[in-house]
Amino acid sequence: MTSVNSLLRSAATPRRATFLELFFDLVFVVALALLSETLVAELTWRGVAEAGVVLLAVWWVWVLTTLVTDLYNPDSWVIQVVTVGVMFGALMMAAALPAAFGDRAGIFAGAYVASHLGRGFLFFLTLHEPVPRRRAVRIWAWFGISSVGWIAGAFADSDARLWWWGGAAAVDYLAFAFGYPFPGRRRIGAAQFNPIAEHTAERYHQFFIIALGDIILVAGLTYSAYPVTAERTAAIVVAFASATLLFRIYVHRAAAQLTQAIEKAREPGRFARTAPYTHLLMIGGVVTAAASAKLIITEPAGTVGPELLAVVVGGPAVFLLGRTRFEYEVFGRVAWPLLAGIALLGVLAPVALALTPLLAVVCANLVLLAIVLFDVALGGRRNPVPAAPPL
Repeated sequence: MTSVNSLLRSAATPRRATFLELFFDLVFVVALALLSETLVAELTWRGVAEAGVVLLAVWWVWVLTTLVTDLYNPDSWVIQVVTVGVMFGALMMAAALPAAFGDRAGIFAGAYVASHLGRGFLFFLTLHEPVPRRRAVRIWAWFGISSVGWIAGAFADSDARLWWWGGAAAVDYLAFAFGYPFPGRRRIGAAQFNPIAEHTAERYHQFFIIALGDIILVAGLTYSAYPVTAERTAAIVVAFASATLLFRIYVHRAAAQLTQAIEKAREPGRFARTAPYTHLLMIGGVVTAAASAKLIITEPAGTVGPELLAVVVGGPAVFLLGRTRFEYEVFGRVAWPLLAGIALLGVLAPVALALTPLLAVVCANLVLLAIVLFDVALGGRRNPVPAAPPL
């Protein structure tokens, strides 16, 4: 049996992400690329909803694995087995993703459930210190509850599957948000999720870069698959600009000071509770931007319908919504330029219906560029703002 000392983190444990964690992230390069491709292939309201549920599942596998490597010693054999095992589960989910609402539903749901329940079972066998063991068992129990919805959905028809899986995902997300409550027992307090500031910040930064890489990957592969035209060349330039602008807005101030914000927080564990939801919005926006990159390179001069409009305008809007919350987490303030950007995108929406897809994305990029230029102008007139987390 593994001793407590070798499984729990100690002061001597490295605070940076390990090579195994970087290796683990490779699976999500595949998952995000297939997700944006699937969204383009089924660009309907139902397709958007299905892509959203799939993203919830994929993201939650990454979040819980990152939490595990933050709380426990990543050099212990137990954590390495968990990381590699969950990585294979995530690979199976990614491989089944394009047909998750078709004939590969069982593979997708089975891999998701096995990843979470398998991790919990191994912790049940190897954790002996009372508090971490009770925490692991409580989390395991809640995944056992949600697994009913995931498995039932795999055997249901596609219409019912969306409801089963949506409900199961809601159980997973709400249980985490409320500290895995259980009748007759107190919730798991935020202090039990206190993160290693440097490690947590680095891991979220790394995943966001992976998500941005999805735009670059999709744009490059799509451009190489079609005849070269002036419009398609312009489209790949616009797609690259989208990735660059999203990168700049994410890293400016907030991401750069995330480590300091976690260290200064009165309750650092609340960052572990809120960061998954904040970054889910931003990553959802980036994945949607990757889908729009493929669309404008494929048909730059097409027409903009309601579904395409939701991708072209909704993606940046969702990203800015998450980025606004991120600003509050780090600095305890409302980012009015970001909210103004969301409002401008709302104004752009009806106008974009009269534009080509390429021009619609150009207009969305101009809104993002205006935010960047405002930050640059404002940054030149004041000293750097220190992190001041309200958590």
